[in-house]
Amino acid sequence: MGFLDEVIKQVAGNSAAANSHGAVADGLAAMFSAEQTPPFANLVGQLFGQSNNAQRAGLINQLLSAVGPQLLAQAAGGALGRILPAGASQITPEQAGQLTEQDVTEMAADAHSAHPDVLSLVSGFYAQHPELVQTLGSAALAFAMSKLAASRTV
Repeated sequence: MGFLDEVIKQVAGNSAAANSHGAVADGLAAMFSAEQTPPFANLVGQLFGQSNNAQRAGLINQLLSAVGPQLLAQAAGGALGRILPAGASQITPEQAGQLTEQDVTEMAADAHSAHPDVLSLVSGFYAQHPELVQTLGSAALAFAMSKLAASRTV
């Protein structure tokens, strides 16, 4: 069990796993939108860079479900449009492995501009992958954990 998993377990106490997942997602959403952390798109790009191809596909598919393939296919110089077959609305792990961290940073920025609620979808996705969140660095992680701790005291 990783550091973040241990912190989540301690903060969550005896609450149900679904409540813990929701609290983690809320903490991540607060972190993604905080002025004290790098911009949402940069954090998403960084997380993408630390992910395996299956996780990368999961993230891209979250973005696709929020904004549709038309918007994302044009982002990042058309990087996704070159690998996503016409009419497809999901990407495979193999296809996701062809994208760069910079491509995804640009896609996340475009997706967030078009649909700000994409932040909550991405937060929910990464709440399921706390091992990746640990790669964001101490400042971002501390912010997310403080939000998670605050949610337990309310």
